[in-house]
Amino acid sequence: MASSVEAPLISHREDELDDETHSELADAEDVGIEWPAGQPGLFIWLLTLSAGISGLLFGYDTGVISATLVSIDNSLSGRVLSSLDKSAITSCTALFALVASPISSVFADRFGRKPVILLSDLLFVFGALVQALSTSVSGMVLGRSIVGAAVGAASFVTPLYIAELAPPAYRGRLVTMNVLSITLGQVVAYIIGWIFAEHGDPSTGWRWMVGLGALPAILQCVLLFMMPETPRWLVKAGKSMEARQIIKKTLGSDADAHRFLIDSVVKGIEMEIREEQGNGGKSGNSLLQGWHELLGVPKNRRALVIACLLQGLQQLSGFNSLMYFSATIFTMLGFSIPTLTSLTVAATNFAFTVLALVLIDRIGRRRILLYSIPFMTIGLLLSAFGFGSIKLPSGGGNIGDHMPITTDTALMSSRQAAIVVLISIMIYVASYALGLGNVPWMQSELFPLNVRSLGSGLATATNWLANFIIGLTFLPLMDLLTPSFTFGLYGVICAIGWYAIWMIYPETAGLTLEEATCLLENGWGVK
Repeated sequence: MASSVEAPLISHREDELDDETHSELADAEDVGIEWPAGQPGLFIWLLTLSAGISGLLFGYDTGVISATLVSIDNSLSGRVLSSLDKSAITSCTALFALVASPISSVFADRFGRKPVILLSDLLFVFGALVQALSTSVSGMVLGRSIVGAAVGAASFVTPLYIAELAPPAYRGRLVTMNVLSITLGQVVAYIIGWIFAEHGDPSTGWRWMVGLGALPAILQCVLLFMMPETPRWLVKAGKSMEARQIIKKTLGSDADAHRFLIDSVVKGIEMEIREEQGNGGKSGNSLLQGWHELLGVPKNRRALVIACLLQGLQQLSGFNSLMYFSATIFTMLGFSIPTLTSLTVAATNFAFTVLALVLIDRIGRRRILLYSIPFMTIGLLLSAFGFGSIKLPSGGGNIGDHMPITTDTALMSSRQAAIVVLISIMIYVASYALGLGNVPWMQSELFPLNVRSLGSGLATATNWLANFIIGLTFLPLMDLLTPSFTFGLYGVICAIGWYAIWMIYPETAGLTLEEATCLLENGWGVK
């Protein structure tokens, strides 16, 4: 997206790219930019882990609500939460994340990636305190909404920040580290939820659960003072020398041996910006120009379709319904300690995200999705079968209040069906963690620099729109159309999504960001 901050770069550099520079870049294009072999340096790992605190916060606030909903009892508004209350408390987070994602993309382009991370941290702290001090359902909704805005900004900017810093060969692994932080946050949330639910004061335990979310945000605020801006944004802002220093740090102790690589990367970014400006980026309102570039250029439009497909499928597959309502589901299935049973789901998600960390750059993004989504479908359909074998009482009430009928011959059948559902959910979660839980967050690979923030922001907004729909409709669907129908519906969505990925999603593993964007130049790039 063209903006006023780019003008100094363009005017200042216009006369500096002489014939010698063009010759060097032409040679670089002929042989390709070869990044050094070996593991990412300590600097990159530290930046990834520091930025990953946003993922930890994202995961914690997603996971903690599951235990909170079954622990609040009548602490809010002097009554037990209804299904509508629970849906409002969970879905408002996704709604405000939906609003915040595209707005934060504009801020990230104008002010940089770091300030958006800082803003999300401040919102996390404020939202956690509002939740902890709330005395009504509306107060809790307000706190969750503030956290939702924080999550929307963090979920967009953190993968972008990591992707723009990471060496091409390890970009998938390092972005997956952010997803690993999300799953770790969910595990921590379930452990804390179980501790307070089983051993804490019922009237105040849930307040500690939500309030503790402020601590990682405070830590990241401190670490931000030591974290750099990304080289690609620095070049856009006319700070090429600073960008060179950051790239040099990412190369570690061998940086002096790769001066030509550093020059090639920086000049490549500069030339990309110059080309965008030459295609009309100087004229008109910068935001409107960005929309025109994103929707009017065929390769950018294809990138947006793919990114929105992956982000929408990630949520419409129903995964976050388990994160939000797993304790409610396991209460319905008759498990005596539902928060502890929920921990098995979070632990499975974490373990297989670790495995994805190892496999994502070896197998590739496209193939790992095509391999894993069929197992997600199988897990969901088996869950639907298991729910169909459980006899729930008929009549009114909330789905979370239902307990399986466990008298006479129904006792063993309901217990066995509950175990089938638990195992099926674990199969589904493991498959999700390997592929669909990770790959959509690599969306920035698909977009050229001029529309990367806007495109990634819109794709992330698609994620949160689908998340909002799932959070708002899951319990009503379970109430009105039975659990079997609900999980079967998610299975059908996964099958349709698999076919769409097979048709239009190309492989981007091992490519630089500039090379990856060229895949969609003349079609979908699927081979």
